[in-house]
Amino acid sequence: MALAQHLSYTVRHQQQVDNAREYLLPFIHQAIELNAGHTVMEIGCGEGGVLIPFMEQGMAVVGVDLNEHRIKQAIALNQAQVKSGQATFLYQNVYEESFRVAHQGAYDLILLKDTIEHIPDQEKFIPYIRQFLKPGGKLFFGFPPWRMPFGGHQQICRSRILSVLPWYHLLPRPVYKAILKAAGEPQLVVDELMDIQSTQISINRFERIIRENQLQVLAKTLFLFNPIYRYKFGWKPRVQAKWLASLPWVRDFFTTAGWYVVGES
Repeated sequence: MALAQHLSYTVRHQQQVDNAREYLLPFIHQAIELNAGHTVMEIGCGEGGVLIPFMEQGMAVVGVDLNEHRIKQAIALNQAQVKSGQATFLYQNVYEESFRVAHQGAYDLILLKDTIEHIPDQEKFIPYIRQFLKPGGKLFFGFPPWRMPFGGHQQICRSRILSVLPWYHLLPRPVYKAILKAAGEPQLVVDELMDIQSTQISINRFERIIRENQLQVLAKTLFLFNPIYRYKFGWKPRVQAKWLASLPWVRDFFTTAGWYVVGES
């Protein structure tokens, strides 16, 4: 069945805060020195928990998401920062002309944590968002490779069996969909999982897009155990073995998260 963070936005929010404070921000600091006064935008911000450690260090943040309900939750959970002007949360599509004009060249760092795997046409999207960076600005990407055990996000299933069953999202699309429907999954869940199935991203394809757009990888870690698992399951983060991380395609099956900071080459 779905985990607590899939059912409670307050649980999910606190896990985001803790994970970002302990692991994400130190990882990013390997590649970019961030200080009070720097500007950060998160695309796919959900309830905004990832941005709190950045605000704690005095940065101004903007979170944008296509889920209006989650943006309302972000505003409610960060009322003081919103009121002071340190944080802004927007229910908006970054492809809208009004967004493009308002945010062009505005950010020292753009975050996409567990977001890029949901976005269609990543070959178009990744170069598009570069226009929102200041000169010398950086991009952070964190994502589960499609072929990892739960790369289809099937952990959100209501069915206890399907939510813990690994790799069956790699079955042909009609078979995968039929299994979800036969288990009685709600249509919203089926639609979300089918969307992810259609936008699947691998380590190889992500790195190819980065190279083709003349972006340089400034920091990279492939995880055997995603850092967020510490808060979800009590498992300590573990970096992927070097020999396995060096094997194209094979590594996707056993890497639960890839973290990257990229910038202009």
